[in-house]
Amino acid sequence: MAMVRKLETHGIRHPAVLAAMGKVERHRFVDSALANQAYEDTSLPIGLGQTISKPSVVARMIELLCHDRPGKLGRVLEIGTGCGYQAAVLSVVATEVYSMERLRGLHERARENLRLLRLANLHLLMGDGMLGFAKGAPYAAIIAAAGGNDIPQAWLEQLAVGGRLVAPTVTATGQQNLVVVDKTARGLVRTELEAVHFVPLKSGIG
Repeated sequence: MAMVRKLETHGIRHPAVLAAMGKVERHRFVDSALANQAYEDTSLPIGLGQTISKPSVVARMIELLCHDRPGKLGRVLEIGTGCGYQAAVLSVVATEVYSMERLRGLHERARENLRLLRLANLHLLMGDGMLGFAKGAPYAAIIAAAGGNDIPQAWLEQLAVGGRLVAPTVTATGQQNLVVVDKTARGLVRTELEAVHFVPLKSGIG
């Protein structure tokens, strides 16, 4: 709960997001040797060159997805399951979550981390996240835990009209920023926000 209070000082206001961050125990998703750092606002290594994002970044991105939405989010696609932490938080604020991971080692680790939580609305997928997951489309929201030079076309196609996508993306400045894309009946509306630092978005399965 101290972590949640700290998130409020970072400007996180959405009640459902704060409740979800308070419900999912972050120490379950990191190595036991790092458990004493689990509730600090820092990213931590989870193996295979990947990291678990800072709590403030997870909360910020999910709050952007929930912005102006009454009630729960609908179906969400997460690109980059990692250790499964963000997927677990998403499962609290959404009716259904599809989470895709390209690295088998992390996919298996997330499955193990999440087994005891028994989240019936969370589906873990092994595959190339850049292709999205067409079978589950359209999505009310899409969120990515890795940043590319552009937002893959497949994601934009799989986003529902009225849906929102949040992803770190390299912008015209050459640095990575959080980018929000709203899909309206008249087209896509793109908004660039603050600078962030995520692992690179890659294609293929490893």
